[in-house]
Amino acid sequence: MKNTVHVQRAIHQMNQTELAQAIGVSRQTISSIEKNRYVPSTVLALKMARLFKVPVEDIFILEESDE
Repeated sequence: MKNTVHVQRAIHQMNQTELAQAIGVSRQTISSIEKNRYVPSTVLALKMARLFKVPVEDIFILEESDE
């Protein structure tokens, strides 16, 4: 699964710490998500989508190898 978390953060002028605080996780969690080392829960993905005001599919993209 690919993600555009870092792009969304840039668009909203947020650093990892600010995003982490806004959705209730650690900065390390955000870093791990951005580096594709951690797949967030559905709740966490939805929190990000709500914060960024975009569909969750704009942040997290399934690849063929995920299907």
